[in-house]
Amino acid sequence: MSVTYNYKPLYSTSRLPSPTQLHHMSNSHHDSSQVSNYDVIPFDLIWDYINDPIEARIEEQIRSQIEEQQRGTSNQHIRFPQRYIRRDREDAERRLMDYYFSEDPMYTDDQFRRRYRMKKHLFHRIVQTLGDWSPVFQQRTDAFGKVGFSPLLKCTAALRMLAYGTCADMFDENLQIAESTLIETLENFCKGIIECFGPNYLRRPTAEDIHRLLHVGDARGFPGMLGSIDCMHWEWKNCPVAWKGQYTRGHGSPTVMLEAVASHDLWIWHAFFGVAGSNNDINVLNQSPLFTAQRQGTPEVRFTVNGNEYDMGYYLSDGIYPEWAAFVKKFRLPQSDKHKLFAQKQESARKDIECAFGVLQSHFAILRNAARVWHTRTLGEIMYACIILHNMIVEDERDSYEGRHDFNYEQGTSPIPLIGYGQGPIHGFDRVLEIGVAIRNKEMHHRLKNDLTEHIWEKFGGNQHQ
Repeated sequence: MSVTYNYKPLYSTSRLPSPTQLHHMSNSHHDSSQVSNYDVIPFDLIWDYINDPIEARIEEQIRSQIEEQQRGTSNQHIRFPQRYIRRDREDAERRLMDYYFSEDPMYTDDQFRRRYRMKKHLFHRIVQTLGDWSPVFQQRTDAFGKVGFSPLLKCTAALRMLAYGTCADMFDENLQIAESTLIETLENFCKGIIECFGPNYLRRPTAEDIHRLLHVGDARGFPGMLGSIDCMHWEWKNCPVAWKGQYTRGHGSPTVMLEAVASHDLWIWHAFFGVAGSNNDINVLNQSPLFTAQRQGTPEVRFTVNGNEYDMGYYLSDGIYPEWAAFVKKFRLPQSDKHKLFAQKQESARKDIECAFGVLQSHFAILRNAARVWHTRTLGEIMYACIILHNMIVEDERDSYEGRHDFNYEQGTSPIPLIGYGQGPIHGFDRVLEIGVAIRNKEMHHRLKNDLTEHIWEKFGGNQHQ
């Protein structure tokens, strides 16, 4: 049976059948229903369509790219399996021992102190404690019998990252430790420091600690002072875009805030970290657990100023903090000599927290530079680990500080536990509310400030011009 094609003078190439359809049409039983949907097409056009030179060039380019990739000369980015880098761990371990830990090391103890931010015996104590804490900081062998990194090398790498604030890839050449391994080691190092040393070096003041603080505060003209309070910001470079609004104040960069209380020897007694940078110091104070133990009635603080007795300690603060009985601020515009002298002494003593922030960032440059981690949990672990290490250094080197006050603190026990919290009725909750009201007593704030002004004038008034 023959098929009759009705040629038309005009046709559109957009209605051309595909080569597969043309092949099917030519091999079919010439059923007219199969070609009724197409216009009549000249055979020379069909031939040109099948043998399109553009398609031939594309096929040739694809074929040449495949050959180049097989020869390894292609410029195209191809995801091949990661190449194995043979790192000489034994050589890195040997050089580290020769540099710092041998009987006759190459570098002196002063150079070790400058690069590790602490003395050698304190570093050995940290390495030993972390080795007992987790197998991560123990030297092990893999399935092939290859010896892994030693605890000295892992702790050195993690501490160098905290001290210098550099990227993890920087230590690959010297310590022969990969970037991903060092980041994992840093996280484990911070967790180990918090878990092993946090209960002692991030504790609240015990009765013995408070006795020392009150003794030093009285010598400086502020009886009843427990320290100085302030906040600092840590820039967060890798803050998620969706969170930048709440972590940014004004037109600056995203930051995370730290509230801290420090004493005269730069020991940080209180640390509260994690509030978004768009808040101010008052917003952080409202979320802080600073007065949690004090609301429970512990620890008990009693002192006398200008003939008046007080049963609550206080912190020196700057002008943004509220006028509470727990804070002592300077006079905003001092006019008389008494007020000027009080402002001078208050500013001088309040600089303890500023100095503590400066020394903390000087010891650990990772807090001075913008943070490059992605999670707030990791930020908190790094911050608290640096504060604990800072307090360990302060305790170890406190005797070398120059000063006229007694800087020797007695070692306390574990932090004061929270009592009275649980399901059911809370006994003594009325007392908790009373203490909370007393902390916010504005009248008591002004009376305490006036008494301190008279006390400082009586103690230092004759030497104000010297």
